[in-house]
Amino acid sequence: MALMRPSIPIAPRVYPVMIAMAAFSTSSILAAAPPPTIKSRRDLPKKTKKTYKKKANIVAVKKPNPGERKAFRKRIQLSNNSALPVQGLGELSVETLTSHESKGKMFAIPDQVVDQLRALEAFKTTQTWNLFRRPHFLVREEVVELMRKLEESKGKKEALKCILTGSRLSGKSMALLQAMSHALLDGWVVFHIPEVFVDFFRLQLTYFKAQDLTNGNTEYSPVAETADPMLFAQPVYCLKLLQNIYKANKAVLEKLQLQKDWSKMTNLKQGATLADLALSAKESEYAWPTLNALWTELTLPGRPPVLFALDGLAHINKISDYRDPSFNEVHAHDLALVRVFVDALSGKTALPNGGAIIAATSENNSHHHPSQELVLSQLEAGQAGKEIPKPNPYERKYDERVYDALKNSFVLRLEGVSKEEGRALMEYWGASGLVRDVLNSRSVSEKWALGGHGNVGEMERVALMTMRM
Repeated sequence: MALMRPSIPIAPRVYPVMIAMAAFSTSSILAAAPPPTIKSRRDLPKKTKKTYKKKANIVAVKKPNPGERKAFRKRIQLSNNSALPVQGLGELSVETLTSHESKGKMFAIPDQVVDQLRALEAFKTTQTWNLFRRPHFLVREEVVELMRKLEESKGKKEALKCILTGSRLSGKSMALLQAMSHALLDGWVVFHIPEVFVDFFRLQLTYFKAQDLTNGNTEYSPVAETADPMLFAQPVYCLKLLQNIYKANKAVLEKLQLQKDWSKMTNLKQGATLADLALSAKESEYAWPTLNALWTELTLPGRPPVLFALDGLAHINKISDYRDPSFNEVHAHDLALVRVFVDALSGKTALPNGGAIIAATSENNSHHHPSQELVLSQLEAGQAGKEIPKPNPYERKYDERVYDALKNSFVLRLEGVSKEEGRALMEYWGASGLVRDVLNSRSVSEKWALGGHGNVGEMERVALMTMRM
């Protein structure tokens, strides 16, 4: 008989290790849960994201001063060292712009004249001077005609009253610059109301345009002893304009002595020159009397010819945003500086030594002006021998003062350049390294056609827009 152990009932085992682990676990459910099954990369445990940021190296940046960014945007750059120098081109002289042989050729502006034109604010930000090594311009057929009229006015001792008009981007401001260049080379005294006028007498740079004479942006005050109508001077504007005139015409003004006695308004001694008169205005309150005295001296016999240029004609032929002491609207022709220009343009102020009064219309920044458009169309029709346009009987905004100011003017219309002139312009662009295409009759005709049949500004857009910064 086999021996067998007796069956003893076995009590359930207790796992102290598991109980201890459960006691120290943050969650008994997680401690007792089985490990997860990993089927793909998505099931892998992910790294916990850091909830703090590293300390960045913060560099203090100097904020631009008031008006500094606008000054950078409106800067005038007249040279580019990256452009190729163009060889074989002539330099501008007194006889250049009046010769028919100069038509369709490019000429460089002398450095001295560049400085004078810069002082007169003759260059504009919309022009492509910053793409080339040095300033050049194309002599057009219309420009030669204008320069010949300037020489005739000098010989006949009569003032040329001219209005430059044309389509948008057709080169009106450039023709005005060429007229000033010729006058400066010939020893004329040049006045210019620019498209961009910088006021340094405020806390920040403010850019004045010709329109700012009339849109209420400048300080103004009534001129003493004027009534019916009362005239208003703009002292800050006149002071800066007077300083620009001195910088541009210093060599000529220093040779001219005063012929009238201005001791009531200045402390100038006998034998003082017109340059001393221009410098005598140290404060803005003396700017308008000094500018008026300078203009009076230059219109006396025995003085050099005077060129008075203005860009943006429509803005001085409207009702301004200024008000008189009775809060009535002030016509732009009742502003003292505008009155000087308008009287010379209409012929009320004679220029006994010859000279020119030239105004350019603007299509980029202008408003509809029925009176000006009617007068210019009538003058153009009369010059061409065509039927004179009649006023619209239903138009109520005609201004007789505008008609009186412009009725004695000569209108010169500027449109597109010829294909020969366009070819000379594009060859200059190619020699400067800006046009990489082969310049032949086909490519020139293509750019000439795409530019609106020779519109200079549109041709620049077609050929040079990718090069502008």
